[in-house]
Amino acid sequence: MQHTVVNLWPLLGVAVIILGFALRAHPVLVVIAACAVTGIAAAMPVEKLLATLGAAFLKTRSLPLILLLPLAAIGLLERFGLKEHAQASIARIKSATTGRLLIVYLAIREISAAFGLTSIGGHPNMVRPLIAPMAEGAAEVRYPALTDELRHRIRAMSAATDNVGLFFGEDVFVAFGAILLMQTILRAEGLEVDPLHMALWGIPTAVTAFLIHSWRLHRLDAQIARAMLAVKEPA
Repeated sequence: MQHTVVNLWPLLGVAVIILGFALRAHPVLVVIAACAVTGIAAAMPVEKLLATLGAAFLKTRSLPLILLLPLAAIGLLERFGLKEHAQASIARIKSATTGRLLIVYLAIREISAAFGLTSIGGHPNMVRPLIAPMAEGAAEVRYPALTDELRHRIRAMSAATDNVGLFFGEDVFVAFGAILLMQTILRAEGLEVDPLHMALWGIPTAVTAFLIHSWRLHRLDAQIARAMLAVKEPA
């Protein structure tokens, strides 16, 4: 039986990335250093390493434009009152609470991700300009003197809701990269698994994640009420 020796030294590049971000070094320098360490560990010739870095740069040179244009548009909308309009809109719905609003967003985020629409949502283009201000606005309707601690808690829970919806929703999408990766690994081990079958097994996990996080969001309303009651009570 022939055994294949796997060279694990190129994984040093991962350690360089972790160390660089832990030291808060410049991201571009960290990535270049990680590429250089990986190439040297893999015994790549210097000419091939530089050619690979150059080719990668040319393929992704339009990526900063794709990332910066939406951020500029969102920043312009925020400057002209997007946050205030979002808070005013949610304030008109008397039955809206922070927890209920985030539960609705969780459902939309998870269902859309299950159909492969992962770009619907996200921290910079949805949570920060819309979801978090609306969640704060729903709390302010009942508690005008909302504390800064509760505001930060609501913002954190808004971001967490987006993460949970995306993470567990995209596992149901049959063309999700992780499912295809698992299929490739299992095929290499001699196991043929249908990607659709794997995606269907992600549905119980997604439903369970939705129920658990919805319960946490329901508790958030009660926690806000108790915190504001404690603030109103005399010392």
